[in-house]
Amino acid sequence: MSADTLATAKPAVELEGITKRFPGVVANHDIRITVRPGTVHAIVGENGAGKSTLMKILYGMQKPDEGTIKVDGAEVSFRTPSDAIGVGIGMVHQHFMLADNLTVLENIVLGAEPKKLGLLDTAAARTRITELAQTHGLRVDPDRLVEDLGVGDRQRVEILKVLYRGARILILDEPTAVLVPQEVEELFQNLRELKSDGLTVIFISHKLDEVLGIADAITVIRRGTTVASVNPADVTARQLAELMVGSELPTPETRESTVTDRVALTVAGVTMEADGHRPAANDATYLDRLRAEGARLLLDDVSFEIHEGEILGIAGVEGNGQSELIEAIMGIRPAHGSVELGGRDISGWSTLKRRESGIGYIPEDRHRQGLLLEASLWENRVLGHQTRSPARRGIWVNRRAARADTQRIVKDYDVRTPSVDTLALALSGGNQQKLIVGREMSGEPKLLIAAHPTRGVDVGAQAAIWDHLREARAAGLAVLLISADLDELIGLSDSLRVIYRGRLVAALDPSDITPERLGGYMTGAIAGTEES
Repeated sequence: MSADTLATAKPAVELEGITKRFPGVVANHDIRITVRPGTVHAIVGENGAGKSTLMKILYGMQKPDEGTIKVDGAEVSFRTPSDAIGVGIGMVHQHFMLADNLTVLENIVLGAEPKKLGLLDTAAARTRITELAQTHGLRVDPDRLVEDLGVGDRQRVEILKVLYRGARILILDEPTAVLVPQEVEELFQNLRELKSDGLTVIFISHKLDEVLGIADAITVIRRGTTVASVNPADVTARQLAELMVGSELPTPETRESTVTDRVALTVAGVTMEADGHRPAANDATYLDRLRAEGARLLLDDVSFEIHEGEILGIAGVEGNGQSELIEAIMGIRPAHGSVELGGRDISGWSTLKRRESGIGYIPEDRHRQGLLLEASLWENRVLGHQTRSPARRGIWVNRRAARADTQRIVKDYDVRTPSVDTLALALSGGNQQKLIVGREMSGEPKLLIAAHPTRGVDVGAQAAIWDHLREARAAGLAVLLISADLDELIGLSDSLRVIYRGRLVAALDPSDITPERLGGYMTGAIAGTEES
């Protein structure tokens, strides 16, 4: 689209006076945003600022109490996402919504299948997908199973899925949260292609440097309302952070070392088959035979130590064994090898016993693994701690003590909520995460497994979580940090390991590594040598 055409074209999206209230809280108040066609328009703001609610309104998932929405100059009203899709709005969610057991083609057409004589017209679907992929620079193999795809490829499938349904306006929610730097640059190249083809992108992100690198315009939301619209060329990341939260952009930098000579966790030779099967004993011959047969191992001879006062970072593209490693340490999934906590072999212990012995766990997916969304905050405080004080009194849950301790977490961790009786689903993502961090830091754990502890949270909540991790480390806590945020990994970790296809392939010094080089090790572009 030429500059002259853009100047005279009607706005792709106009939001005027959008207001949305929930019991006890106003999520959006008098939101005003104008998105020009053929541009990347970024929306930034801390968690709880109202971005998610606003996008749900624009995508037809919620109805505003006040205000109007215009698309291409015409006022619209949405009851469902189908209505939004009908006027050309598509949304790619932060958590991908793909079926692993289906092919790329099947995922893209699912729910919008072209039919011929009542059957799926595969040829027509393939032609349309290939045409879209070539037009917009989104390379995919229609016949590959989604379970075999990396994160960047899955994201391209999600984008093609909405384009296939005729979207001309794309909402991307935290699209770079799980990408390594090379994949981020590929995504940005895809977005530039989409923009040059006249499509409009609404880009939601917490990564301010990336926003400044891709956006044509930026709208800042704070406390539910729009506070600024800025040209990326006129602001720095620091200034943008100040607009968002009223403070400087935080850094994850950890200063002095607190690593002791006392070993908190020892993982030795941990190996896991693809089917999760485990013979009665750790049979080395059996594992050697599996390797000789070329069997797929989710974890292959993983060994490391974490000392008290140390943060050990594990870097890797998602799907390379990080989740399985956590499950092995937590006792969620059977594995070969041994796990020792404070010198005691816990390999045969249940997950509950491991938790009771001092393992805290911040899960990678707070909604699926960390919270009961339909339960109150104080009930969520009890989760995983139900056999210990303050939650336990005899055989009963001690409600009074649990509520009081939840109030302590709310105060100490700045969880913004009307009450400890509020349902977890009513909190923003950042406040949900701070509640989980507070819960898992309670009870003086010996080891904390922190999986993506700041994923999807704003710079304010991010800084608070980093501070809590640093303080706990200084007090002697051992931390296993798994994150897709490479600056976070490099800044917080005392030592770094890279996991690739289930093996630890490199041991790196965080003080002597860049995100670009680390991304090279993670993708296999740089071959590493693992130190024992």
